[in-house]
Amino acid sequence: MTSLPGDSDSTDSAPRSDGGEDERIVCARCGTQADGPRPTWTCSVENGARRYFCDHCARSNLRAIEGRLDSAWW
Repeated sequence: MTSLPGDSDSTDSAPRSDGGEDERIVCARCGTQADGPRPTWTCSVENGARRYFCDHCARSNLRAIEGRLDSAWW
């Protein structure tokens, strides 16, 4: 964990499945869909909301992500 309790990273807004319902995660940049969380995808918390980025989009914007810029600046 990289944030203190109560920070924006600890909000409980992650997508969750309710039993038999399939969980779909969509890349916030290109729209690529995945069934459930992918270990190689990047998750970013921007304005209190979680945003997921696929491998390709994360690699293409690695410096901006490491600089903690919101995806609107990419």
